[in-house]
Amino acid sequence: MTKAVKASKRVKDEISKADSSGVPLYTMETIDGRVLRVARWLNGNGEKAPILFFNGIGANIEAIAPFAEMLSDRDFITFDMPGIGESPDPIVPYNAIMMARIAALLLDHFKVDIVDVLGVSWGGAMAQQFALQYGKRVNKLILIATSAGMIMMPGNPKALIKMADPRRYIDPEFMRKHFLTLYGGKDDGKGDHIARVTPPSKMGYFYQLGAMMGWTSAPFLPFMKIPTLIMMGDDDQIVPVSNGQFLNFLIPNSELFVVEDGGHLFMLSHADETIDKIKAFLDARDNAAQAA
Repeated sequence: MTKAVKASKRVKDEISKADSSGVPLYTMETIDGRVLRVARWLNGNGEKAPILFFNGIGANIEAIAPFAEMLSDRDFITFDMPGIGESPDPIVPYNAIMMARIAALLLDHFKVDIVDVLGVSWGGAMAQQFALQYGKRVNKLILIATSAGMIMMPGNPKALIKMADPRRYIDPEFMRKHFLTLYGGKDDGKGDHIARVTPPSKMGYFYQLGAMMGWTSAPFLPFMKIPTLIMMGDDDQIVPVSNGQFLNFLIPNSELFVVEDGGHLFMLSHADETIDKIKAFLDARDNAAQAA
């Protein structure tokens, strides 16, 4: 049984359970020739913009599910990148511009016009690309533990070496042993996180890594006017906080929030603090827009 067939069978089972509150609706969607596994948390009542979420490199939907569930007052849309989670392997390579277009077409498919865009790490770069490419569709932008691309300040070499080791996805013991070296901060919830991770295919991971080769948002960010929240952990071993400071310098309408004792996965280890800040940012901007 192929990966795509297995995914389709699982999707049918999950759709039947999606009528309960807080349970995502999983579907397999073909967008511009690419088959993607999509998850939607349909929590909102239409008064607030849905969130379009871009995940980190190699990370499947389930890895971020607890975070999506905590944003219970808004619709939440995300998908597994090609070859990641239960999305079939890509047939041809892709880049950030192409995947931003795919995301826009996915929103069209669901008849969603305006979104708040949120991205973490690799997905933070995708979130920037989407905002630059489709600015009129973005209400607010939230960038978590990310950088401006190839001109970023590099992380701890020990963490980067461990990050490049495929065992971090396929060997739970390796991940547990090196969790703090990899991500920094606290190891709160690392067991749950490891259990939710599905190893990406080699092709999927390679293509996702290559999608950002040579990419940078730096020349274009000073012209972006979208209200932006930048969140960084002060103990991030992969993307040091200086990258967030650089983004804050480049983006005119932005604010920087640094999570104390936060590593690369602070959005999970410091979930309550992260969610509170995100909701305050989104609601304050909503209120300001309504008042205007």
